[in-house]
Amino acid sequence: MPSDDHSQSLTHYTSTARRKSSDDCADMTDVRYEVDRLDRLLVEVIAERVTYMTAAARIKQSRDRVHDQDRIEDVVAKVLAQAKDHGLPAEIAEPIWRLMIDRCIAYEYERWDEIRESDT
Repeated sequence: MPSDDHSQSLTHYTSTARRKSSDDCADMTDVRYEVDRLDRLLVEVIAERVTYMTAAARIKQSRDRVHDQDRIEDVVAKVLAQAKDHGLPAEIAEPIWRLMIDRCIAYEYERWDEIRESDT
């Protein structure tokens, strides 16, 4: 299965310049500019993360290995520790990561099946 062009290069995230910190925002225009800037950056980071789901689907020899509950809990624990260090409330971080992991697993199953189907 050929790789997408965007997965061939090393990571380089693009972002418009940060104009103000959250403490320095004076109105909703300032807030929305920064939130939109961060959303664009998050899309890039998540898109890169998904390329590794394709790699995992390619590497894992058994479809039964796609869902790994121990790995899920390890990832969530690491995220929660990182979130705490950065002041991100667990009640925001945990459900976001669990949903992202769930969707990434579904994506990985699809890629796993596609790869094996194209091999036959």
